[in-house]
Amino acid sequence: MEILPFLGMTLITVVLLNLLRRDAPEMAVMLSIGAGVIIFLRLVGRLTELVAAFNYLALRAKIDHLHLQTVLRVMGVAYLAGFGAQICRDAGESSLGIKLELAGKIIILFLAVPIMVAIMEMILRLL
Repeated sequence: MEILPFLGMTLITVVLLNLLRRDAPEMAVMLSIGAGVIIFLRLVGRLTELVAAFNYLALRAKIDHLHLQTVLRVMGVAYLAGFGAQICRDAGESSLGIKLELAGKIIILFLAVPIMVAIMEMILRLL
């Protein structure tokens, strides 16, 4: 099972975080960020495979590459904003995390404009 190394690392990190939060809260935040980065880096290969699979499916379905690229960017912004917001919460800065999530949502809306335009053009062609 591929999740077991991630589970093991996370459980060890949680134990260390609980020990560090009492005496060195700033180090606990750094450890949390480091663990998150390590998890992300271990998943990059899988993400590359996933993007390749989406590209293949889009090509087979004759979906405009711009639309697929937009969807992938939206997913990236959503995950990164959520990851960053959680780091802010871990550091005791919930307010900053909320603002980061808001920024992510606004960026997602901006990225979605080309797809919304394409949908509206398609509807207008049907009428």
